Amino acid sequence: MTQAAIIFILDSGERKGKAMKLQDYFPVWEKLTPAQQKQLEDSRLSRTVKKGTVLHSGSADCTGLLLIRKGQLRAYILSDEGREITIYRLFERDICLFSASCIMRSIQFEVMIEAEKDTELWIIPPDLYKRIMEESARIANFTNEIMAARFSEVMWLMEQIMWKSFDKRLAQFLLEESMLEGTSTLMLTHETIANHLGTAREVVTRMLRYFQSEGLVKLSRGTVEIADRTALEKLLNG
Repeated sequence: MTQAAIIFILDSGERKGKAMKLQDYFPVWEKLTPAQQKQLEDSRLSRTVKKGTVLHSGSADCTGLLLIRKGQLRAYILSDEGREITIYRLFERDICLFSASCIMRSIQFEVMIEAEKDTELWIIPPDLYKRIMEESARIANFTNEIMAARFSEVMWLMEQIMWKSFDKRLAQFLLEESMLEGTSTLMLTHETIANHLGTAREVVTRMLRYFQSEGLVKLSRGTVEIADRTALEKLLNG
């Protein structure tokens, strides 16, 4: 399970019901000058998006810094053939930097950001944030720490793809989804799973049918139900 998913599960109870403030996103908030704090407060834009909305579509699209107040986003890359793979997810109180890729010249690959659920967020204009980064070493270091954590997640994903068999990757995905959604019945199409895992729908279908034949899952139209969680965990860790 990715670090982001673990953090979300551990913190969801603590976060629920709390009104988010801008300073909740920045542990170095008190190190900013009052003028910088006011600029961030005054410049933020509130936006509510529906599930499936694409918020950012590659390096040519510099949307700005996304601060997730409620909901869930996913970051993914898209191949020339149109195949997707999810590189990480973003939850309440997370910050999305790749949507402001124009302020970081080192980013050379195309990242798409999509709402996985109806989502409320704040947007910080990229020009303003870049200026504050140049003025404040604390903000610059904080931003670099977030970027390093995201790249670590991407490297973790690459290791999974290279060294872990697909049956284990699929078992891990289903278990993680079940924890995130709080249910064993997952409203997921085979195509959606394929997009997350960076493979063809037919590959997912064959493996899910094998899982079903082994009693691990039950399949119906648009739904995957985990029937034997213990066996899935053994497959993942075996």
